Amino acid sequence: MFASRQRELFSIQFLQIIDGFLVWLAFFISSKLRVPMMDMVGEYREEISLYEITWLLMVVVPFTPLVLEMFGFYRSPLHKKLSQSAWQLFRGVMVIALLVAVSVIFFKLSVQSRFVLGLAMIFTFIFLLIREEIVRLKVKERAGKPENRERILVAGRPKDVKEILEEMPPEVTSYWQVMAEVDLSQVTPEEFDAILIEHSIERVIIAAKHAVFREISRAVELCEAQGIEAWISAGFIRTQVARPTFDNLGGKPMLVLRSTPELSWALMCKEVMDRVGAFCMIAATSPLWLVAYIGIKKQSPGPVFFKQDRAGRYGKTFKMWKFRTMVTNAEELLADVKKDQGNEMSGPVFKLENDPRVFPFARFLRKTSIDELPQLINVLKGDMSLVGPRPLPVYEVKEFEKSEHRRRLSVKPGITCTWQAGGRNTITEWEDWVKMDLEYIDNWSLGLDIKLLLMTIPAVLFSKGAK
Repeated sequence: MFASRQRELFSIQFLQIIDGFLVWLAFFISSKLRVPMMDMVGEYREEISLYEITWLLMVVVPFTPLVLEMFGFYRSPLHKKLSQSAWQLFRGVMVIALLVAVSVIFFKLSVQSRFVLGLAMIFTFIFLLIREEIVRLKVKERAGKPENRERILVAGRPKDVKEILEEMPPEVTSYWQVMAEVDLSQVTPEEFDAILIEHSIERVIIAAKHAVFREISRAVELCEAQGIEAWISAGFIRTQVARPTFDNLGGKPMLVLRSTPELSWALMCKEVMDRVGAFCMIAATSPLWLVAYIGIKKQSPGPVFFKQDRAGRYGKTFKMWKFRTMVTNAEELLADVKKDQGNEMSGPVFKLENDPRVFPFARFLRKTSIDELPQLINVLKGDMSLVGPRPLPVYEVKEFEKSEHRRRLSVKPGITCTWQAGGRNTITEWEDWVKMDLEYIDNWSLGLDIKLLLMTIPAVLFSKGAK
């Protein structure tokens, strides 16, 4: 939001702290207004203290800023309309309301407390929208004054300098005042040093696409001597989806190119959601486990559960659990079935609608997806996630024809993902399957996981595409 990235991150964190306080204030005011509002409708109620909903506040206050960040509430205040902020805030408050609803059930809160909660959600929306508008107006006022803009020098080959300035979004350049454009191949160290001093440069951006590393190193040393930030474009490395970040390895700074989601609060929330969700789902579906156990035992001799080696994250092998839906020697019969029946799925993955190895009761388990329930054990163990690319048998992974197919192994596998939530087993092209998985990886967010979980529910209930 402000001149440097450090100040921008601090500013966002500061706003999140303010928003957390405003959420607390909304609950405080709601608890105080409860009695007079009840008196207005002729009902006497005792005043409720915040102490009675302490655990709820511990959920709502810290999670509100995190959820709002997920919806982009803190991005680009200068170039957002109030209606956009209101919509982002509304969606965020709705997610928080769901958290509140779960908390009400879990903590068994009284009806009186629920009144405070509903009123607090309204106040939260109003307070945060007012705060956002104040910040937006303040940032707009600040950006309109040249003296408040950051004094920038852009260095590199002329073509690269022009390219980086043209491609930089307005929400960034509106805070800049480009004081000089320097060709590193033509300027001497003394001249570069003099330009930094003459224009009181605050930050140097180096367009490194065609620059020589010796030139870049020299420019960085001169910036370092004056305490000026030097930002180096990673455009000299051409990637399609990998995102460059810096990290430290053994005391050595490293440029890291990640094509998977970076560790963040959202990713940690995903881990918590996986474990808590798996535990709750096992408890809720326990009667179905009993039905499956009895049905399998009565109809097919052998073990109830089927465990198979599957490829986990980065191809690491783990044992995936399912209710057994095939005869006990299904693995030995696979080659003959492929020969006689063929394969409905292109590529290395085998799929057959009327697989002769599946016994009758198991078809019901497959159609209702009850056979997948034991994978919740894998989620509890940390081998799998609730949402992620489906884990494939190790022998199918070994048959991948393209190295890019292995990128679907770069995240933890899941019980459901884009193609299961949408078309489930109606997809027959391996490349389409991979494409959907990679789109999930490249666009991952906690909101996307929640969306796919919600989409999976009707897909399972109505047996959409199930075979």
